[in-house]
Amino acid sequence: MKISQEEIKKIALLSRLEVKEDRMASVEKELSDILTYVAELNELELDDVEVMAHAVPLHNVLREDELKPSLDHNLALSNAPEEEDGYFKVPRVVQE
Repeated sequence: MKISQEEIKKIALLSRLEVKEDRMASVEKELSDILTYVAELNELELDDVEVMAHAVPLHNVLREDELKPSLDHNLALSNAPEEEDGYFKVPRVVQE
């Protein structure tokens, strides 16, 4: 499948890419090769091929949620450089 330089310029404009004139011939060949390959893929008979999201099967390895005791509130605050009203006090990062 052939693509023209005018089509390349329009695609470049729409995608906000800069294609320099000295690279236009190589971009034209590369895009034509890609379109030819996609056209070949479209000719494949895929009716009996199962739809998949990944090339290999993936299985999540999950553990059961277990309720466990967490860090004591006072113990956690004992490591804080500053605390206020039972919370960590941190420096302001957003200036008004």
